[in-house]
Amino acid sequence: MIAAVCSPPGPGQRGVLRVSGARLAELVVECFVEAERGEVRRFLGGGRGRFEGRFRDGVGAVPVSLLWMPGPHSYTREDVAEFHLPGAPALLAAALERVLELGARAAAPGEFTRRAFLNGRLDLSQAEGVLEVVSATSEAEHRAGLALLAGGLRERLEGLREGLDDLRALCEASLDFDESDTGHVPVEELLQRGEACRAGLDEALTWEQRREAALDAPRVVLVGSPNAGKSSLFNALADGSTALVSDLAGSTRDGVRGWWRLDGGDVWLSDAAGLDPEAAGADGRAQELAAAEREGADLLLWVVDGSEASRSARPGPVGTPCLRLWNKVDLEGAAEPPGDPDLPTLAVSARTGRGLEELARRAARLLGLGADAPQSSGPPSESSGAGLARELFARHRRALADARDELEATLGLLAAGAPLDAAAQGLREATAALDEIRGETTPEDLLDRIFSRFCIGK
Repeated sequence: MIAAVCSPPGPGQRGVLRVSGARLAELVVECFVEAERGEVRRFLGGGRGRFEGRFRDGVGAVPVSLLWMPGPHSYTREDVAEFHLPGAPALLAAALERVLELGARAAAPGEFTRRAFLNGRLDLSQAEGVLEVVSATSEAEHRAGLALLAGGLRERLEGLREGLDDLRALCEASLDFDESDTGHVPVEELLQRGEACRAGLDEALTWEQRREAALDAPRVVLVGSPNAGKSSLFNALADGSTALVSDLAGSTRDGVRGWWRLDGGDVWLSDAAGLDPEAAGADGRAQELAAAEREGADLLLWVVDGSEASRSARPGPVGTPCLRLWNKVDLEGAAEPPGDPDLPTLAVSARTGRGLEELARRAARLLGLGADAPQSSGPPSESSGAGLARELFARHRRALADARDELEATLGLLAAGAPLDAAAQGLREATAALDEIRGETTPEDLLDRIFSRFCIGK
């Protein structure tokens, strides 16, 4: 069993002591007393639950909430117990000392997540996502870690590995057959399958590059009144995105994000709820989220319905660059955009595409992208979270690039008529490179370096 205080150091309203491992039920019986004095073992043999009682630390008893999470449906796939105690450091220290006396040992940094990895709950890329999330010092770093933790890379790797395994199996099976035999697989088919695998590797590399780009990518936010056409513009600009479009005002409540390709780099494009100062309830919460998006924007695209244009105040925050988009100019009766030297305005149409190329050029210029962008006078300053994230990005990219190089060499061998056993060996090497990301062939010293970066209790 391992145990650690996993709440932040210092006094607080609540502190959390986490324990994981075999024979945990016996430990709980020794230190936890139910509020109604029921039989503790009665619920420990059942499913997960939360129970109120008192924690006996060997000196006295303090109020405690017990969260019981039996394996294999817990984070570590072992039995896990969390004791939620009053957040006095002395009480937490006494509680930790008690569970150590009862047979647990102090957890090493990252050991809970390491057990989750070793027990198959997470692959190594997802464990690294946990590390990125807990180390994040900005919203961009947090988003990048969440994408990894959610399995975005894991899902791609599973499909790629399956494709490489199938291709290798066909190569090895064909070794036992002549070209005239029905069991022989034509080289053309092997090459076709190999090209599909290469496309998948390219897609995985692009996904990782975009995840890294999120750390520094500028943020552009569409703002405007409900039904001004923001969602239609979002769909026209964002790469592969489909925001809900409706004739009903207010169809966007939860904000959506996507990548917008501009000369000089990709940027985050956000479509948030339409401006509505009278909104309440869930709509009011949507307005709060939209305001937070605007506060963090590097560029605001103020969308105005040109077919029903009315004067309104420029959306904030003050100081953020803003470009007014006179939208729906394709509709009959749409007014011409007003001339305003203090606020650049561009006539656009999401339906016909009018003005969208010019919009991309102006946005890139306002964001300082491309050849005309100002150059930094020194090396960029990085938070520890961003530095760690980039270290992990580099590991993933290197492994994906190695797999792609091995696959390209293998396809070259096949095209040149080389023996199939040589091609099969190349495919094994490509698969091994992918397995380094998943953690299946990762050296122990690298695992030690990764998990030592975690804080204790994670």
